[in-house]
Amino acid sequence: MAMSVGGGKGIKAEPNVVPMIDIMLVLLIIFMIVTPALAAGFQATAPEGVNLKSHPEDDEKDQVLGIDAQGQYYLNKRPIRNEELGSIIKSIYDTRTTDKILYLKAHKELEYEKVIDAMDIVAKSGVRVVGAISDQRPGTESTVEGDIIKTTIK
Repeated sequence: MAMSVGGGKGIKAEPNVVPMIDIMLVLLIIFMIVTPALAAGFQATAPEGVNLKSHPEDDEKDQVLGIDAQGQYYLNKRPIRNEELGSIIKSIYDTRTTDKILYLKAHKELEYEKVIDAMDIVAKSGVRVVGAISDQRPGTESTVEGDIIKTTIK
């Protein structure tokens, strides 16, 4: 890069491109690092808990939506047609004035997109809060009093 020294007469209208080149190099490095991470995808596993409290599946007033590995819906352990989920949930939650909570339990190998689809359907049908049910971590036992579900899988 040339620089004039001395008695130049007037202002030169040449852009200073060095800062722009620095910024472009930094962005290039950032994109080179981030792009392979995006291509690998996000891998998530369903949560597992220890010392789980009462199970909403055992309470008669709580509604539990289950989704199996094929995407079939179950309401309180009874199979329902996937097309009827919205109307069934709406009929249940339209009569409630408070406690519009639905618990969701999905198979751990189910695509997350199907879980989100189910959550969208129930949200449009009157459910205000969706709570996720997790399984007891394998190899552990719950120490909560009254918890009859214990897992000792090793």
